[in-house]
Amino acid sequence: MIEIGSRARSQPPPPWVVFEALTHPDRDPARPWLALLDDETRPRILDTDEPTLVVWSSLWAKLPKVRIRFDLAPRVDGGTTLRWTALSPALVDDQALVGHVRKRLNRLINADLRFTFGQ
Repeated sequence: MIEIGSRARSQPPPPWVVFEALTHPDRDPARPWLALLDDETRPRILDTDEPTLVVWSSLWAKLPKVRIRFDLAPRVDGGTTLRWTALSPALVDDQALVGHVRKRLNRLINADLRFTFGQ
């Protein structure tokens, strides 16, 4: 698999809470965060290793074989370092589409998800 994007940032809660949010994004209807755009579909959970790994299927019909890997590591302050990595089985020639994937994942994970934790 070829990495087409990756970013790590801290999240305030411990890994088990972030793991739960990634595997059950609708767990708290009062705090929704996985708001999909018209060109996106709900991801399926392809693999997990609680509480350190979650792998999603692609969000995009144009890139159905892309996988999104989330690596979760505990921080000394009790929070989590969360890294998302978008992986493709082949090079993606459309750099605008790759940019869109990176921007959307960054928005969903490092903004929308993060905001549900009060950050």
